[in-house]
Amino acid sequence: MSENHRARSVGIGRAHAKAILLGEHAVVYGAPALALPVPQLTVTASAGWSSRTPGDPGGVSFTMTGSPSRPMMTQASDSLSRLTAEFKTAMGVADIPRLDVIIDGAIPHGRGLGSSAACARAVVFALADLFGHDLSESAAFDLVQTAENVAHGRSSGVDARAVGATAPLRFQAGRASELSIGCDGLFIIADSGVVGRTKDAVELLREGFQRHTGAQERFVRRATQLTDEAGRALAGGRPQQLGARLTDYHDLLRAAGLSTHRIDALVEAALTAGSLGAKITGGGLGGCVIALTQPVQAREVTARLHEAGAVQTWAVPLRGLADHAR
Repeated sequence: MSENHRARSVGIGRAHAKAILLGEHAVVYGAPALALPVPQLTVTASAGWSSRTPGDPGGVSFTMTGSPSRPMMTQASDSLSRLTAEFKTAMGVADIPRLDVIIDGAIPHGRGLGSSAACARAVVFALADLFGHDLSESAAFDLVQTAENVAHGRSSGVDARAVGATAPLRFQAGRASELSIGCDGLFIIADSGVVGRTKDAVELLREGFQRHTGAQERFVRRATQLTDEAGRALAGGRPQQLGARLTDYHDLLRAAGLSTHRIDALVEAALTAGSLGAKITGGGLGGCVIALTQPVQAREVTARLHEAGAVQTWAVPLRGLADHAR
């Protein structure tokens, strides 16, 4: 490949974390989900031409900062390699030297915060930047979904949308729209320190549906009701009602066997400390808890969460998101 085809020597791409407010699991069955961007947790990808002897022309190597486990690193490399191949095909890029991609991220892996989708989005935009391509949101979504389907199997698409969103989203059947924010308050996200097991949770839920006639319909109907009520409460400035729907959704997931003793303890700690509502967020069987809290209670809630076993916490203010979305 000639030098004049290289728009840059290094391409940079960025993305951020997300948290699901309501709609986990049910979204795969056609129900709506509400997703919250978490701009405090970011991923940056740098893509450049390898300085090593090109023993694998057209190949790509991925380096992640930090120390993710070997299985996670292998899974990430597989999905990102597929992503890179799809990018080359979609953008008409061929016969290139070997690439090195470095991913620097602050999103903990396996916690339901969209780490894999954020990494994929950052890589997509780093490659687009490197090759001087303008990338539409729809094209970026399709490419990130390629990686997500390798990483997680059937993916709803909510993560692929939310890790690039600037405002909370309502997502249903592949379509995303921005949510109206009429509430003050903030969400506190607490990391249980335990890697979630999304695939196990999906299978557990599916087995439950198969054992009990009508269980899937009841689950999806209840999830849809809670999610729609939460969306209206968020828009209408009713934080107490929004919080109550969060807790109700946690009860739905817990009844399906998708919570854990540690997660339940974190939810209880947040509620005892004055949160308006709290629930597990993400695939389940580990991961994080999200709690809706008034600012005056935030210090107490955060302290109680750490006492109950949270290894780290983050605060996402609704007002900041509302201002950012304008």
